Amino acid sequence: MAERGVEKLVIVGGGTAGWITAAAFARLLGQRLTIELVESDAIGTIGVGEATIPQIIRLNTILGLDEHEFLQRASGTYKLGIEFVDWGRISSRYLHTFGDTGMNLGNVAFHHYWRRSVMGEASPAAGGLWHYSLHQLAADQARFGKLDRVGNTAMAGLAYAYHFDASRYALHLRDYAEARGVTRTEGMVESVERDGASGDITAITLDDGRRVAGDFFVDCTGFRALLLGGALGVGYQDWSHWLPCDRALAVPSERLPTLVPFTRATAKSAGWQWRIPLQHRTGNGHVYASGFTDDNAAADTLLAGLDTKPLDDPRPIHFTTGRRDTFWAQNCAAIGLSSGFLEPLESTSIHLIQSHVSRLIQLFPRSKNAAAERAEYNRRCMAEFDQIRDFLILHYHRTDRDDTEFWRYCKHMAVPDSVTHKLELFAASGRVGRDADDLFREASWVQVMLGQGIMPADYDPMADQIAPAQLEEFLANLRNVIEHSVAGLPSHADYLQRHCLADSGSTPA
Repeated sequence: MAERGVEKLVIVGGGTAGWITAAAFARLLGQRLTIELVESDAIGTIGVGEATIPQIIRLNTILGLDEHEFLQRASGTYKLGIEFVDWGRISSRYLHTFGDTGMNLGNVAFHHYWRRSVMGEASPAAGGLWHYSLHQLAADQARFGKLDRVGNTAMAGLAYAYHFDASRYALHLRDYAEARGVTRTEGMVESVERDGASGDITAITLDDGRRVAGDFFVDCTGFRALLLGGALGVGYQDWSHWLPCDRALAVPSERLPTLVPFTRATAKSAGWQWRIPLQHRTGNGHVYASGFTDDNAAADTLLAGLDTKPLDDPRPIHFTTGRRDTFWAQNCAAIGLSSGFLEPLESTSIHLIQSHVSRLIQLFPRSKNAAAERAEYNRRCMAEFDQIRDFLILHYHRTDRDDTEFWRYCKHMAVPDSVTHKLELFAASGRVGRDADDLFREASWVQVMLGQGIMPADYDPMADQIAPAQLEEFLANLRNVIEHSVAGLPSHADYLQRHCLADSGSTPA
């Protein structure tokens, strides 16, 4: 008798991770699988005001979600990038945008032409590069609109992502998944059953004695990692020696008077503070290192840094930055916080959920013998975690700040060789040693390197192909067309008012 294949998928845990998993599997493999999601209303989620990166547009497109309806239901706004304040040094400020700065010429990245243009200056200002950023100018003026191209040029228009209420997004996806056949079971996991011969998980038992059996399990139980970490005993790699922040306090506050289209990350004495503008409120939080400050001081820092009145008391979150030794073991894959945690500095949390779900669907086994698929999944997920880790380390390590013990530690800590190589290469010639499958584009590395204070000593000699007068004219024309394009955009608030006003009825201002 042939072995029964993988026919039933059990997702343990809800929240953003669980319902993204359920929605994607229902959309793409729902004809083949029976899908059951088990969650307990008694267990809260981490969900706060959430910021994303553009890859979420792909997820929503695959699911067939209407952008405006999704933003209405999740009280969302648009996001052009992340503004970093006081990171490279106190009083510094730069925007890591989702788009390219300027326009490339002859397969040479724009920043090389810009570096050539300021080469004779004794101390050129890094901010000068953003003088040629469409996204920076739109953010400065709090404007947003759909713009595919800049005028008649080859310059791409606005690349964007979203801010939204994560709990509302999860509810939207729950409705979507249940409408496509996903069964939701309310209950708390009491125990996990495993096959004595194979070691695979066969079922979970709930606190009321009900048994939920399955062929494949997805662990979305958050930091607890009940299945992968608990039942299967997969270890955890602690990266806190590179990323020492281990706590956060989250608090909502009143809506911003002007809904700006960007996230703000402001460096503090022992960490940093986020600000995420939603239509009905503002998401705020302070990510900090408990080894360099105490919880009361961190709460004081958070509340003192709010731009609007708080709506609740700060909620504590404890974490250890790092990842599981493996993401898929036996017949169980961990998605979301159960797989690892990279702090929200570059808004990668939801991206990691969707990228892991996407890979799992691509490699999902038909039979229970899935060693090859499991190995490939783990290889690719580990590489992505490592690459994002390096990008986050860059923000902390490359700083001129030495005003507190925390920043002195970050500045002088030993970092992975992969980070050191990128820093040295960019400092020498403005080139980026980016891996081909890196989540972050060359433009992202350039903006953060410059924003953190690294001015390349040289530039790509291919940028010498045009005459000085041509270069001057090119830069002037570029600025003019950017200014003209941004002037034609509506305000961010007007765009939201016209297309995706939140269900709550709040009116953007």
